[in-house]
Amino acid sequence: MVGCDVRIEVASEAGACFGVDRALKLALRAAEEASGPVHTLGPLIHNPSVVADLDRRGVSVVDGPQVAAGDTLLLRTHGVPPQVEEAAHQAGAIVVDATCPFVKKCHRAAEELAAEGRQVLIVGEAGHPEVEGTLGHVPEAVVVGGADELDAIQLKRRVGLVVQTTLARDTLRAVVTSLVGRVEDLRVVDTICEATTRRQQAAAELAARADVMVVVGGLNSANTTHLAQICGTYCDRTFHIEEACDLRREWIEGASLIGITAGASTPQTEIDIVRDAIGAFVRER
Repeated sequence: MVGCDVRIEVASEAGACFGVDRALKLALRAAEEASGPVHTLGPLIHNPSVVADLDRRGVSVVDGPQVAAGDTLLLRTHGVPPQVEEAAHQAGAIVVDATCPFVKKCHRAAEELAAEGRQVLIVGEAGHPEVEGTLGHVPEAVVVGGADELDAIQLKRRVGLVVQTTLARDTLRAVVTSLVGRVEDLRVVDTICEATTRRQQAAAELAARADVMVVVGGLNSANTTHLAQICGTYCDRTFHIEEACDLRREWIEGASLIGITAGASTPQTEIDIVRDAIGAFVRER
């Protein structure tokens, strides 16, 4: 509650998930304990401000596993193909696996489906690092972005399906519905992270009541972008920002309820800063 006529409400489920919290703790511990340089293989998470903060603490981003022997290399939360991890070991790096456990579950499921002789479909965004990591475990798998892409695929009799952990559940439902009746033997392993589902449901519930929704998280974050899309279906005045400095006072004009949600790569501290900044705008009105 900010004033008698304006409320600011944070969604009941918002912000950094277990996998992100775990990865950040591993990175900070490595920065404190490592005797040599510390790197992450690609951005540890899709949050530019967090990545910049890690860099200030001595944890830099590298594009490939070719680091000096003795360097510490953290594998990003999204996971990497097995051959990339092996290359890091061969280079003599101290490898710290910060892959989200739920992403690892997706890797194992894809491998099991392939071992059963099934055509493996990965429902997710082509080119997304998590999807690329899963493809590294099952190179013959086919990436499907949505039900509309199935017509272009030569489907086999036996099909197995896994899902990008941060994907919207509606996309999975649409793909499964379209596959039913088109293949003889379909096995679906729902690898969407439950925290993602809860975050999306809480965002939708708040957006349906709010006059304005502010979605906090990296513009390059798939799960945050999905949150913004979900909120936008319920609230026309939905704004996706990375940091509090991106806020605009005119966005909240005339609003009685201002909702805030945040993606899985957004720490609670960033949510608090955004909430306080909106509160300052409200008090200035």
